Amino acid sequence: MECKKCIILLGLVLSLNYVYGQYRMKNTPGSSLSDRVQQLSELALTRPVIKFNGAKFKEYVKTTPRNYSVVVMFTAMAPQRQCQICRHANDEFVIVANSFRYLQSHSKKLFFASVDFDEGSDVFHMMRLNTAPVYMHFPPKGKPKPADTMDIQRVGFGAEAIAKWISERTDIQIRVFRPPNYSGTVAIIMLLILIGGFLYLRRNNLDFIYNKTIWGLGALVMFHDFFTLTMISGQMWNHIRGPPFIHRSPSGNVAYIHASSQGQFILETYIVMILSILFINSQS
Repeated sequence: MECKKCIILLGLVLSLNYVYGQYRMKNTPGSSLSDRVQQLSELALTRPVIKFNGAKFKEYVKTTPRNYSVVVMFTAMAPQRQCQICRHANDEFVIVANSFRYLQSHSKKLFFASVDFDEGSDVFHMMRLNTAPVYMHFPPKGKPKPADTMDIQRVGFGAEAIAKWISERTDIQIRVFRPPNYSGTVAIIMLLILIGGFLYLRRNNLDFIYNKTIWGLGALVMFHDFFTLTMISGQMWNHIRGPPFIHRSPSGNVAYIHASSQGQFILETYIVMILSILFINSQS
C-alpha cells in the first residue's frame, strides 16, 4: 500500500515538473527580451554609445524577439587601419547619442552602439562590409532595408544629418546639442589684439583716426578681407560641422592639423587665418 502511494506521489511530482518545464520554455523569450532591454539600458547609462564585439552584437542585435531599435556605427579607429575620417565621424555620432539622452520617454526604444573592426571583424564579415565608417539602423522587427544604411556620401556624417536620418527610420526626433564652441569669441579676441598691436605701433602718429576717408576705405577693406579670411580659413566649416578644437590620440599625442583633406580642427583654421593675414600684409 505504501509502495503504491509512493508511485502515485512520484508520478505527480514528475508531471508537475514536466508542466513547469514546458511553461518555462514557453516564456523564456519574453524574460530574455526584458533582460536584454534592462542590460542595454544600464550600459547606456554608463556611456552613450555602447561598444559591441561579435558576441554582444549577436546577443543584442541579431537575437529575436526585439522591441527596440539599434543604430550601429561600424568603424575602424585603430591607427593601422588608416581611416582618417572615422574619428571625426565617431565624434558626431557621440554628439547625437548624448543628445538622445534628453528624450527619457524613448530611452528603451532606441540604443546607440559601435563595432570596431579590430574588436568585431566577424561582424563586418557577417554584414558584408568592407569599408568604414558605416551607420546602420536595425529595426525592432525584420531585417534592415537599404534605406536603413545611411548614405554618408550624399548627406555627410554631421550630427544633424545623423539625427534627421534616425528620425526618418524611427519617428524619434532628436534635437542635437553640441558642446560650446568658442571659435567666435577667440576670433574677436584675435581681431582686438591685432588692432591694439597696430595702434601701439602707431602711437606717436594717430592723426589718421580722425580721417573720414581712411575710415570709409578701412571699413570696406575690413569687410572684404574679413569675409575672405573667414571663408578661406574654414570658419564656415566650424559653424556647420562643429569639429573639435584639437585632437588627442589614445597614446596622448596632440594633433593640431587634421590628417585628412576632408576634415579640419578649429585651431587649424586659426593657423590658416593668421598665415593668410601675414601673406596679405606682406603683399600690400
